Amino acid sequence: MTLPKSMILGTGAYASEKVMTNHDFEEIVDTSDEWIKTRTGIERRHILEKERTNSDQAAEAAKRALKDAGLTAKDIDCIMVATISPDFNFPSTACNVQAKIGAKNAAAMDLAAACSGFLYGLILADSLIATGMYKHILVIGSEVLTRFMNWEDRTTVVLFGDGAGAVVVGPSDGNRGLLSRYMKSDGRLGNLLHLPGGGATHPASHETVDKHMHTIHMEGREVFKHAVRTMVDAALHGLKEANLTSEDLDLLITHQANMRIIRAVQHRLKLPDEKVFINLYEYGNTSAASIPLAIDQAKREGRLKEGDKLLLVAFGGGFTWAASAIRF
Repeated sequence: MTLPKSMILGTGAYASEKVMTNHDFEEIVDTSDEWIKTRTGIERRHILEKERTNSDQAAEAAKRALKDAGLTAKDIDCIMVATISPDFNFPSTACNVQAKIGAKNAAAMDLAAACSGFLYGLILADSLIATGMYKHILVIGSEVLTRFMNWEDRTTVVLFGDGAGAVVVGPSDGNRGLLSRYMKSDGRLGNLLHLPGGGATHPASHETVDKHMHTIHMEGREVFKHAVRTMVDAALHGLKEANLTSEDLDLLITHQANMRIIRAVQHRLKLPDEKVFINLYEYGNTSAASIPLAIDQAKREGRLKEGDKLLLVAFGGGFTWAASAIRF
């Protein structure tokens, strides 16, 4: 028995108009525009205004995706928000999005798989649609990571930005949809990229604040090494399950973390530049939001068209990694 596929019916994105350039960081920490661009490829990143919340930007991206899909919030059966920078520990950011867009018929949940979160959500949504449990699902990646930065740490503070991307997932029309689904993790390496404070292990206290335990900690070289290896592995698995080769692809979208990581995956798949979508220079690392932000932009710019064969690949803290090939 072949289960029905799901497809992306609409896309949407949101990023604040407030921007910090590399030159802005030269006034804050010991760094330079050249140093940041050479090592990361990042030039700018968007910063959510202090008075706005993660769910505010996620709701805006969701509304745009609904409009693009030709649906209303009442048509949505489930909302998944992939995020590691939620409004609160609870209620979930997804519940807050539900209230803000008026999706009164939907279940709502958050997913915490760091930068792989959106792909985890997309694959889970596909599974729920395949079983017939739900028909229309909103999958949102939304992050406000700039609120979890140590602004004295030049190695991490320049990397991250804020933003939200959303897709509406529904039953396939028969030709388009998800062609492969691959998710993996290795919890033994969680200490290489983590935010130690604020949970039940290290609840907030003067000591945890003084030790910067509520900010992102990263062992950059180790993370880079594992990211390249696992993203290549995920990409190859995603292609194999879909019975595709890299030559069949119209576009590759990876998690936008570091230009050297993206180029390493591109090189392994032997893809020309025109088949690789990159917007890292504009947004920085937006974790779970990076892939849906890129999907929406690629679609609006005509880089991603109906029927195109797309490969999505991500890697994030946990460690987690995932891939999915899609006929768009």
